[in-house]
Amino acid sequence: MSDFLVSARKYRPLNFEDVVGQQAITSTLKSAISNNKLAQALLFTGPRGVGKTSCARIVAREINNFKINDDNSYNIFELDAASNNGVEGIRNLIDQTRIPPQTGKYKVYIIDEVHMLSSGAFNAFLKTLEEPPSHCIFILATTEKHKIIPTILSRCQIYNFKRITIDDIVSHLKKICQIEQIEFEDEALKQIASKCDGAMRDALQLFDKVVGVNKKITSQMVVENLNSIGFDTFLEIVNLINKKDIPNLINSTNAVLDQGISGDLFLSGLSSFFRDILVSKNKLSHKLLNYDESKINKLTHLGSGLNYDFLIEYINILNESEINFQKSINQRLLVELSILKISSLELDDKKKKFKYKLIPVSTFQSQVFNSHRSKVKVQKKSKPVADINLTDFETSTLSLKSIEKEKDIVDDKHNIDEDYDEGKNITLRDITETWEEYANNQEDKGRYIIASILRISLPEFEDSTIIYSVPNNTTSIEVDQEKQQIIQFFRAKLNSKIDISLKVDKSIDKKVAYTNKEKYQLLKEKNPLIEDLKNQFKLSI
Repeated sequence: MSDFLVSARKYRPLNFEDVVGQQAITSTLKSAISNNKLAQALLFTGPRGVGKTSCARIVAREINNFKINDDNSYNIFELDAASNNGVEGIRNLIDQTRIPPQTGKYKVYIIDEVHMLSSGAFNAFLKTLEEPPSHCIFILATTEKHKIIPTILSRCQIYNFKRITIDDIVSHLKKICQIEQIEFEDEALKQIASKCDGAMRDALQLFDKVVGVNKKITSQMVVENLNSIGFDTFLEIVNLINKKDIPNLINSTNAVLDQGISGDLFLSGLSSFFRDILVSKNKLSHKLLNYDESKINKLTHLGSGLNYDFLIEYINILNESEINFQKSINQRLLVELSILKISSLELDDKKKKFKYKLIPVSTFQSQVFNSHRSKVKVQKKSKPVADINLTDFETSTLSLKSIEKEKDIVDDKHNIDEDYDEGKNITLRDITETWEEYANNQEDKGRYIIASILRISLPEFEDSTIIYSVPNNTTSIEVDQEKQQIIQFFRAKLNSKIDISLKVDKSIDKKVAYTNKEKYQLLKEKNPLIEDLKNQFKLSI
């Protein structure tokens, strides 16, 4: 084995000046140490790889005035709470705190991932943490502050470490490249920094992976080694989406997936690219983009042809697909379906809602489509999704649902406009019998609610118009929805032009039996012999 040391360990900060991106915290700690006002219990919290443990070691050396190469094993103790998370481990630690340091002034206990201590261990640790011996300093480090009980938090001085910015990571990587004499491209270092989620340790791991033995870093090397997708690839895919070129779009998507790139990473990268297009639409937000000037100009030009609403909906679709990716059995199909959703998205101006519109197959003239269906001419003119040439073949975008709807509209119009008599010879008895017949028909069909509503009151007839009274607006709506069918039934039955008018009459009181006593009274009114039956068998209600 060689003596190679990974960059994350080789370039670990040795003093406060070496810590990257945490200037506010390091300056506060330096001031507290120099003024001898350092708290006896510190809590360092923040994301992974941002310098929590490194700062804890620096604090331990600074308060004891140790040099970097000093043997401080008797003064600085690093504990892993994941493997010492029980009450017994905390008791052993408490017993050790009673012994003063052999060298230096303080004994420093660095407890990493402290949130993994059990509830009993936390409670056993409370008293010592609040009033430790004067020679003891506790530094707790965690990535999940919310898992620590409040009684522990209240006894610590808390330092919140932030994610390291991309500019700070790139600047640090450039210093390492100069020390190691490595050639680099600025864009390549930005790609590494943007992929590590603000963690310097992750950035250095990716840096080691790309460098290898070439002593040179290029953007192409980063894309190939880090299993990422380049800017130009996303640019091509977005252009195909805008053109609604489905065949080439599917081919390009599958070409990316065939390179070994995971589908969720593709979805995440594409949604981030649409986010960058959204950000580029306003010059004030260009500072949020981690690209050079030429790429920002390309994004701006691309965003000029895309509406804000569409971009937000694109990101929303991709985000939902990314969430459902792990649950999907056919993950490649999920990726393809997400791309197709974006390509077929349209905004309904009337309803202010998005919908998916079928893209005519005539858009893709390079494909051969054989259809045995009869050709249907569409009378309604609609704006095409893209420039379409219909010289080779014709297609129909009619669905079964739309055909049925058109048929109903035509039939309704035919029935309504058909010539009928004025209904002068129609009597109220004819209306009443036909009304009851319609109600019975609905009851036979299992439509008991509308049948019951049609029996609430008796219809009246005046000037070729049926006047039907209902007790409330809710019932009126139910009858109004049935109105067209009733009119058609009456006109066909009586061969007369008859209309219906609804009237809300709240005085109509249709008594409904709810309790057992009310039901009994209702039955007794219909059949008085029930009272004799009740008395004979001594029944109770």
